[in-house]
Amino acid sequence: MNAPTRPPLPGKTPTITLAEFARRRQRLMRGVGGDSIIVVPAAHEQVRNRDVEYPFRQNSDFLYLTGFPEPDAVAVLVPGRAAGEYILFCRDRDPTQETWQGRRAGPDGAMEQYGAECAFPIEDIDEILPGLMENRRVLCAPFGRDEALDQRLFGWVNQVRAKARNGVRAPHEYVAVEHYVHEQRLFKKAPELRMMRHAAAISCQAHIRAMQATRPGMTEFMVEAELLHEFHRHGTEPAYSSIVGGGENGCILHYIENRDVLNEGDLLLIDAGCEVHGYASDITRTFPVSGRFSDTQREVYECVLAAQHAAIEQTRPGNHWNDPHDAAVRELTRGLKDLGVLKGRLDKLLKDHAYRPFYMHRTGHWLGLDVHDVGDYRVGDAWRLLEPGMVTTVEPGLYFGPYSEAPKALRGIGIRIEDDVAVSRDGHEVLTGACPKTPADIEACMAGDLPGWT
Repeated sequence: MNAPTRPPLPGKTPTITLAEFARRRQRLMRGVGGDSIIVVPAAHEQVRNRDVEYPFRQNSDFLYLTGFPEPDAVAVLVPGRAAGEYILFCRDRDPTQETWQGRRAGPDGAMEQYGAECAFPIEDIDEILPGLMENRRVLCAPFGRDEALDQRLFGWVNQVRAKARNGVRAPHEYVAVEHYVHEQRLFKKAPELRMMRHAAAISCQAHIRAMQATRPGMTEFMVEAELLHEFHRHGTEPAYSSIVGGGENGCILHYIENRDVLNEGDLLLIDAGCEVHGYASDITRTFPVSGRFSDTQREVYECVLAAQHAAIEQTRPGNHWNDPHDAAVRELTRGLKDLGVLKGRLDKLLKDHAYRPFYMHRTGHWLGLDVHDVGDYRVGDAWRLLEPGMVTTVEPGLYFGPYSEAPKALRGIGIRIEDDVAVSRDGHEVLTGACPKTPADIEACMAGDLPGWT
């Protein structure tokens, strides 16, 4: 294989245009039907403790359809409405609140900056929305996700029902908006792929920075700080809580304490990625704290790497979702035999799922506006076929925890290798392929001996 090259400098952050957001809304309205009304709420701010909120993160479905970054807003789509199909209810301008909490777009800004055809203060929604529902057959909304919103939705419907004697009809079919939005989100268009490549380039640099900074005696949170430095200097946020697990902590799949000391001779597993305008990257690399793999560590690592290569090779259009997982499992099971962990015929071991004590998760998940992105994995009784525009992670691993039944020499070794892979017309594109992955490249990167990595 060709040696990786340094990730390109991220450069200017790509954007999603207002025209693209409009196309998404049009696709949704066509899917739901012309006699519908679609209601999609923004996220609310969440209290962290007392009067302190968590950093705000917009609801992904709302973000996908509007690009509007503020909390406590509601997008309403009314197909065929002559006065404007896209109505946005949002917080009004308020000099006092903006002095304390930051700027707001207000209804005028929602139209001028974010493409709303009509916009009103959120306080006016009870007065305006029931009228928009009149004579619409289908109400499409995220039912069951927010009890308070459900109550308000049906309260508005009942207001319309009360006008029945005047010949006004209320919606009488209720459809989950996720059914339509999530199918759209599964297939990434060119602007989205540009966003994900940008996030991948930044995340590759963050992992390289972490590799080159790591030394025995450091703490996991010191290495995490290197990741955060790279994310923040490019104006991005972590897409999820970073996993920085040294030694046995690498065997804990969702380890996020990140507080222990890194010891000579241990491996360090880092699962971390940033998001750009909500679009996530998700990379895992495992490397030696001391800069050199031991023979045993290298042997396990090569087994996981072979499994990942096999799985990526199966990530292509026409294959089904489970093909990469099956390929990874076969290679891992073969490797476990070579390591002396499993004994017996390969086909029998595969049939018995003998690998599961050492590989207990799937080989990937959809990736997009959520790190575990939306989209069905099965259609009917069959695994979904892979198609161009889908983006998945490929992340096999082997974990020999301290209480594992594996040979003693393997205990405490946890290895996962994860890349982000977009399905293309003729195969796939590894979005995160610029991050060092072979043992030789990792060791050279950590030592500063690989040209372009320092």
